[in-house]
Amino acid sequence: MRVWVDFTNTAHVPVLRPLVELLEQDGHEVELTARPLSHTVELLDDWGHPYRVIGRHGGAQRFHKALATAERLRGMLRFGRGRKFDFALAHASVDLPPAARMLGIPNTTMFDYEWATAQHNVVCRLADRVLVPAAIPPKRLERYGARPPKLVRFDGLKEEYYLSDWEPDPAALKALGLDRRRVVCVVRTAPSYALYLGGSENELLDRVLRRLALEDAQTVVLARTDEQRRAVRAVSDRFVVPDRAVDGSSLVALGDVLVSAGGTMNREAAVLGTPVWSIFEGRLGGVDEKLVAEGRLRLLADADEIELRKKPAGSVESRVRRDPRRLLDLAVRPLAAPPRRHVRSARRR
Repeated sequence: MRVWVDFTNTAHVPVLRPLVELLEQDGHEVELTARPLSHTVELLDDWGHPYRVIGRHGGAQRFHKALATAERLRGMLRFGRGRKFDFALAHASVDLPPAARMLGIPNTTMFDYEWATAQHNVVCRLADRVLVPAAIPPKRLERYGARPPKLVRFDGLKEEYYLSDWEPDPAALKALGLDRRRVVCVVRTAPSYALYLGGSENELLDRVLRRLALEDAQTVVLARTDEQRRAVRAVSDRFVVPDRAVDGSSLVALGDVLVSAGGTMNREAAVLGTPVWSIFEGRLGGVDEKLVAEGRLRLLADADEIELRKKPAGSVESRVRRDPRRLLDLAVRPLAAPPRRHVRSARRR
């Protein structure tokens, strides 16, 4: 098959990379497109897989997002037209499902947060398959037009699949000048450009940073934008604030504490056994509801609640591992058309 995979945010690179590599191991030809946002392009560069940058991010406001989406859709159509793709795949890309539908390409969309309503009202209706964790109640997705058989649910967390064969790299700490013998606290800022957050910055984050600035722990702050980086450095020059993408999964695995306003990194911590406090301000989704109920994710209300101590050894090694090929099978096999050479040969016969 010829497969088109689209990356529109930082977290999509680790999520989709194992699926792309499995497709290529099986002899399929895969082409990647990407939208430059946060560290998406940097992570693709670190991977080394060829890709095409298309479009831009429109910011937090609905009008500017709509303009950027329309512009990118035109670019996606130009890219996809004539390439004879058999299948398309993305994780929460708002651009690939409409482009694929207009070009007649079967496509699957994946996501694990159900309250991005503007996005899901588009992608769920235009995708041929919607693949989500079983923790999301199906009733919540009906409003978007995602019902069986279009709706397919998978066991566990997406992080249990893409981290299955992965091991943390100790060099991730060394590269940032961190001493593993001391407490390492990782902080992830909010995606303030997300429509469901309306451009707001997280108010609790400032209180968290001011507390951590007084502690002996080593604090790494993974900011998403240059503006956020400047704001963090203004609080304290003791923080380690990388200017570009780093191995976030290894930092979470080797760190002792995570305080995060994101989603994927919170769930990575839950899988890797790192104590995690969420300062996410949006509506809680089904996956996080389940993790909270299981005690694997804590919702932070006060900065003083954070416990800064070394975590027990062995949590990374004992994590749940799931086969990413199972995820790929759910995404691809029920939808993909047979390779065109087979179709042509059948016609000749």
